[in-house]
Amino acid sequence: MLKKMVLGRSSNSSDDWPELQWRLGKAATSIGRSRNANWQSENLRKSETVVCDIHGCLLRSDSFFPYFMLVAFEGGSIFRAFFLLLSWPILFVLDYDLKMRVMIFITFCGLRKKDMDNVSRAVLPKFYLENINLHAYEVLESAGSKVVFTTVPRVMVEGFLKEYLRVDSVLGTELHTNGKYFTGLLSSSGLLVKHRALKEYFGERRPDIGLGTSSSIHDHLFISLCKEAYVVVNRSEENKSTTIMPRERYPKALVFHDGRLAFLPTPAATLSMFMWLPIGIFLALFRLFVGIFLPYNLSILLGVGSGVNIRVKGTAPKKSLNGKGVLYVCTHRTLLDPVFLSTSLKKPLTAVTYSLSKMSEIMAPIRTVRLSRDRRRDGETMQRLLSEGDLVVCPEGTTCREPYLLRFSSLFAELADEIVPVAMNTNVTMFYGTTASGLKCLDPVFFLMNPRPSYSVHILGKVPREMTCAGGKTGHEVANYLQRQLAAALGFQCTSLTRRDKYLMLAGNEGVVNDDRS
Repeated sequence: MLKKMVLGRSSNSSDDWPELQWRLGKAATSIGRSRNANWQSENLRKSETVVCDIHGCLLRSDSFFPYFMLVAFEGGSIFRAFFLLLSWPILFVLDYDLKMRVMIFITFCGLRKKDMDNVSRAVLPKFYLENINLHAYEVLESAGSKVVFTTVPRVMVEGFLKEYLRVDSVLGTELHTNGKYFTGLLSSSGLLVKHRALKEYFGERRPDIGLGTSSSIHDHLFISLCKEAYVVVNRSEENKSTTIMPRERYPKALVFHDGRLAFLPTPAATLSMFMWLPIGIFLALFRLFVGIFLPYNLSILLGVGSGVNIRVKGTAPKKSLNGKGVLYVCTHRTLLDPVFLSTSLKKPLTAVTYSLSKMSEIMAPIRTVRLSRDRRRDGETMQRLLSEGDLVVCPEGTTCREPYLLRFSSLFAELADEIVPVAMNTNVTMFYGTTASGLKCLDPVFFLMNPRPSYSVHILGKVPREMTCAGGKTGHEVANYLQRQLAAALGFQCTSLTRRDKYLMLAGNEGVVNDDRS
């Protein structure tokens, strides 16, 4: 819900704050979409400037603590995150300015600038997008010029605001650094004061539209400097539900993101995670032991009994008539895709991969073969493996967490006529079982540490012969056909993005594994 602030009378008196607001016609949802009389025309708004804050305005979250926790956990360490959690009772009783200073010190003291850049680029955007206030975003989107002022450290929000929301300028609290590290202290300018920063930035000129909250005198002073001022309020759960931005409205598609945490780490959620950790580690080791050493039927029974949810749809294909093995073409969600397929089919399979750490190879309960990225040699290797038995390949070449399929390599299509596509999908609530910049050997452990990890295995029918290379199709046509079939089965979208695109965005490299790191 947005309310309009009437300017020009007692605009600097906090006592008159409730009288300075009036409700816009219906719900504020009309402001971004219909461009009614109150909001004027789109063309007119495109010539205007909007100023706002990300905290409490663009984001629905009442507290910025979860985002500091994400930086502490993903960019720092589990010990830094635990220390930040221990400080929460103290933070709860501090005023806003002192609370911000304490969170900044705990989160950033000794943190490498490179790690903060990685978190800002690869982790935070996912959580920001999921918590964007749709009504506030519609106002921001309608303007031609967008400037954000915030007391939050600029390094935590600038990348997201400029890349995803197309904000022109971001002014936030600046942090002190020493070489490649943050000191945890503020720069000489201290915490940013929004109304003062606005005056310095615009001078005598007044911005056209200001967005703020009613909970702070600083926001009152901030938006009172604008020609029009709107207050973001959420008064009921029903109103809150209308402010959630659906995925299809995202200003930029969220295809890739990194980090281990699959939940927004509020104080209560973070406490629950730390309480779960000892149990989760034990469960992960137990589930690994069951999957590696026990027979299929018993491993499925004990796995399901320990909380793993496995859903299998479809049946195993008949044995190949030409004496070769069947080529299973899977979507790639985690390193465990071939393992869960092998368990679902209750038979051994061989998996080929471009990048797999030594530790993952040792832990794998099925045979794994590493490819060389030389097309001719890899083709010969896969032909040999198919002559020995069934083979699993993930032609995307890397995992993707979101409902998208990356471009399929065409190599597999040129090697086999009997192809069975398998739509794999996963669901986790606490930890992601994939990483682009962390220890990949721990991916299976993190996945199995979830309270109730879920795996869906949908075995589609064999690809018709006329849709294979034996039927006259090219390798690229077969690969694109299978990508579309699997995307339809999962309700995903096809993309032309590749493994290289993912790793360049998330980790700054091309995704080649050297020992244990990616």
